[in-house]
Amino acid sequence: MLKNVKLGLLALAMGATLVACQNEGENTTDAAATDNAAVQPVANQESSLTPDNAQAAPTGPTTTITFDESEYNFGTVDAGEVVEHTYTFTNTGSEPLVISNAKGSCGCTVPDWPKEPVMPGATGEIRVKFDSKGKNKAQKKKVTITANTEPAQTFLYISGEVNGVERQAPPVQVTPQAN
Repeated sequence: MLKNVKLGLLALAMGATLVACQNEGENTTDAAATDNAAVQPVANQESSLTPDNAQAAPTGPTTTITFDESEYNFGTVDAGEVVEHTYTFTNTGSEPLVISNAKGSCGCTVPDWPKEPVMPGATGEIRVKFDSKGKNKAQKKKVTITANTEPAQTFLYISGEVNGVERQAPPVQVTPQAN
């Protein structure tokens, strides 16, 4: 039974990723989301599965997670550059921390997180890569961390400015020759 539930959640998460990738060209410059609080969790909403909470939190005892920073501004880059940032966190609770998923808001934002439990008092890292290919202007991307915390989801943000689309060679101008 548990295996079927996990497979169903995996299929749902994969479908959500496809939807997110289809919207990948969108700028996410929501001024309301520009909050620099230490961590920005949301309440666990088990009644509705959306792309942000499609991955179930691990069952069992909960713990707490504290990030050194929840938002990173990479400044200004040219379109096509890949930005990478490492967010450091500490398990500030009394139970092992299990991160079951970390997911970017679109296919251009890819997190890498520890797959093994992080013991109480220990630190860990989540590396996030943002690919600016095809992007332009202000960008703000969200990474949703799902873990055995209360609430089950915590958000990290990566933002900055992207200069135009990839630079291409200027068109060659041909001047007709007089005979």
